[in-house]
Order: sequence, then C-alpha cells, then structure tokens
Amino acid sequence: MAYVAIAIILLIAGIILFVNTFPAFGGDPSKEQKQAFEKLPNYKNGKFHNSVATNMKMTTAEILSFIKDSRNKTMERTPKEQLEMRKVDWEKIKSEEDSITWFGHSAFLLSINNKKLLIDPMLGPTASPVSFIGSKRYSQDILHIIEEMPLIDAVLLTHDHYDHLDYPSIKRLKNKVKHFFVPLGVGSHLIRWGVPSHEITELNWWEEVNFEGLTLALTPSKHFSGRRGWNRDSTLWGGWVILGEKTRFYTSGDGGYDDHFKQVGDTYGPFTFTMMEGGQYDDRWSWVHMRPEESVQAHLDVKGKTMMLIHWAAFTLSYHSWTDPIERAILKANEEGVELVIPLLGETVLLREERFSEVYDWWRAKRK
Repeated sequence: MAYVAIAIILLIAGIILFVNTFPAFGGDPSKEQKQAFEKLPNYKNGKFHNSVATNMKMTTAEILSFIKDSRNKTMERTPKEQLEMRKVDWEKIKSEEDSITWFGHSAFLLSINNKKLLIDPMLGPTASPVSFIGSKRYSQDILHIIEEMPLIDAVLLTHDHYDHLDYPSIKRLKNKVKHFFVPLGVGSHLIRWGVPSHEITELNWWEEVNFEGLTLALTPSKHFSGRRGWNRDSTLWGGWVILGEKTRFYTSGDGGYDDHFKQVGDTYGPFTFTMMEGGQYDDRWSWVHMRPEESVQAHLDVKGKTMMLIHWAAFTLSYHSWTDPIERAILKANEEGVELVIPLLGETVLLREERFSEVYDWWRAKRK
C-alpha cells in the first residue's frame, strides 16, 4: 500500500509540475495586479464574479446524466466528413469596405475603418492545451492562415478558455499584431508567451479606449475563466463593442442570457451587426452558454440590426447535434423578423449591404 501511495503522490506531483511549466497553460496575474483587482466591485477573495449571483454547481443527478449522454452514439455531435474552409479572399479583406471573415467557432477577422481586428483567434487544431486530448477542429488545420494575414492592427480576446485563446495561434501571431486588448488578467498569458507588456491593454467591464479612431469597450457577460483547475476566475471575461465610422459592431463573448444585454443596448446600441454566441449549450449549464433562442433575444436586447450566430461549426463541446444551434437560431430569427447571416467558413461578408444574400444551408449538405 505504501508503494501505491508513493506512486500516486509522484503522479500528482508530476501533473502539477507539467501544468506549471508547460507554456500552453498560460500565466497568472501578478501580485500587484491581484492587489489592484481587490478594489474592484466584480472581484472578491481572489476571484472575478458575474454581476448577478450565479449557481455554477451541478447536482449528482446532473453529473450522472452527463456520463450517460457521453455514451450516446446516436446523436450526430460532429460532421460525418471534414468541413471545407473556403479560400480566404485577402483582396476583399484589404479593400476599404467594412467586412467580417469567419473562421468557425468564435474566431473572426473584422475589417473596420481600414483597420484589421482579429477576435478570439483560436485557429489551432485542438481546443486543449495538448494535441492528444480535447475536441478536434471540424475543418482542416488552419494555422497556416496566419502566415497569409496582413498586418493585424489589434487582437481582441473575450476570455482565456482554450477554444478562444490558443497558444499555437498566439505564438504565430504575436509578431504581426500591433496591439492586444484583453479583459483584466488575461494579459498574463500573453506575457508568458512572449508578447511585450506595452503591447497589451487590459480592461474591466464598461471601460473603453480609443484605438486609432475606433471606440473599443469591454462589456459584461455571464461566464467564467481559467486554464487550470486551480486558477478558475482569476481573469475576467466579457464581450466587445467596436464602433467605427460606418459600422457599430458587437460580439457577445461566451455566457448565459441575462439583463446585461439590455444594458449594452441602452449604453451603446443600436448596432449595425452583432455576432452572438449560441452553441455548446445545455440545460444543465444554462448560466454559461446561451441557447440559440436566447441568442436571438440577446441580439434584440442590444438593438442589433443584422445578426450572425457563432460558437458553432468548429468544435464539439456539448451534447447536442453540431447543426442544432443554427437550425434553432433560424427558426427563432424568422419568428422575430431578425436578419440572420450564415457565411461559409472562410467567407468574407461585406457589412455595407442593405440586405444580405439568401441563406445557403451548407451545413445540411454535410448531413446527407
């Protein structure tokens, strides 16, 4: 028994050592940062908190139901074949037109005021700190797209989860990005990965900055953070408002539905275009991800004109069909009279359109 105990202790020590030394797990806010955070209303006892009390615990019955669902082989949680990533039209992106180019999940390139903003650039193959564990991307490896990109004026991050903040992507990107805008504490990961601190600006909820003629504001979301089991909520999370000359843009970041969307709409709305998180949901964690119907309602709450659903079509992180998010969003959008844009992966959509083209249901073809 003593040998077993020693083996277990050594295994645990080895895991802790690996997590603390392997760079993909990221860094930690400094002691000085934590002391400054303690003065903030959304930080207490070493952790950031949602603006409304949020019950994040699951019952034993819910945990058991997760195990049962994980063994369900009938649900098509991933595509039957690899999804195609369209060849990126860089000339279209480099034009003076405001545009959006979606790479799947929550990663997209926003061209606005002739500035190139990359949001949540998770372009790696696996939503995990290590390649042999975690959900695999539905499309081919797209890290090479970074080499094709023009100079990126700014990268904006919504939070530090692996499906949004990717170590291999940042390592490739860091030398062609002018500045990074992130929620409080998230800069610690970037600094560990070699991004100079003077190229990083951290914001709290409702703080805004002017960046080369654009107004950038971090807004609340109802979510959580953490890249290791013991540093949960040590960094902040949120959505982004981006205001240009012709386009008023909003992306929700991850999080459950609540009153903060109305607050965003009252403060910064109306918006020309919104990108709303609406995949990887579950009734057992409704506080952490919106159902598609709630995503459409959140779009209405922020006073959006045209909406795009994100957080789907790249990774399987929940127990619903991979096409369920967009099918449900279409039904709700039609019911509410909301214009929904659904581009192909890699497609560039010009934001000047008065009326966007008819929806091509490309995902249905992948189910046949």
